[in-house]
Amino acid sequence: MRKSVLTLAVVSAFAVPTMATAQTPAATPSPVTGNMTIASDYRFRGISQTYLGPTIQGGIDFAHSSGFYLGNWNSNVASAVYTGGSGIEMDFYGGYKKAFGDFGLDVGYLYYYYHNAELAATATSNKKKFDNQEIYLGGSWKWISAKLSYAISDYFGLGNDQANAGYWCDKSTTPCTNLPARGGSKGTYYVDVTAAYPVSEKFTVIGHVGRLKAKNYGELDYTDFKAGVTYDLSGWVLGASYIGTNAKKEWYYTAGSKGNKETGEGTIVLSVAKTF
Repeated sequence: MRKSVLTLAVVSAFAVPTMATAQTPAATPSPVTGNMTIASDYRFRGISQTYLGPTIQGGIDFAHSSGFYLGNWNSNVASAVYTGGSGIEMDFYGGYKKAFGDFGLDVGYLYYYYHNAELAATATSNKKKFDNQEIYLGGSWKWISAKLSYAISDYFGLGNDQANAGYWCDKSTTPCTNLPARGGSKGTYYVDVTAAYPVSEKFTVIGHVGRLKAKNYGELDYTDFKAGVTYDLSGWVLGASYIGTNAKKEWYYTAGSKGNKETGEGTIVLSVAKTF
């Protein structure tokens, strides 16, 4: 699940997917760039998408000199999280990014696609896809960036059908209690601030905090945070960070072959990323 082009250099090293950003300008920069990351976990807004397992990610971007861009980014995801699917997330996006001296602006649209992933129909619910659509507005000043992402569809399928199907179930009760159905979640938003301070040409210190507000489903609100470093080793960006959340453990967990795993629990994420 992607973030804006303003913060790729920061988050790609922490296995939090983002759009590709321009590298240090070359004599004749190409409008097309690619990116690839291998990391110990895929954390989206602080929550693991891979059952706390490793991830391989990659994408391609086209950036016009006018500021308009298009791109695609992909990652493996756990089938235990996106049931019935092919185990892949494919993001498609487009927008406009422009720098004004030390300031930057980024506005765009993002579609999250999960091939074949959907909750099966039950006696009280219909089939429901996990696909999601967001619009976003980001800004930056020097090494600080901020962004607001706003869901224009149900937030990754969250609504009556998903609640009634038991996808969200409070494990602190016996038996677990389904999330109360309160309608759709269109209007859910996520706001975050990231600071990436360049200590030297190759070494950067990172800090991040974000807040999710789930429309109609306050039980799922949480704050995530991240602290870490990156090091540029001849174009290969090595990353190490601590990522954590205050997400409620009774809601944010994934059941699988190795038992329940708390997907918002704090962890160290290691990664290596390359843009070409």
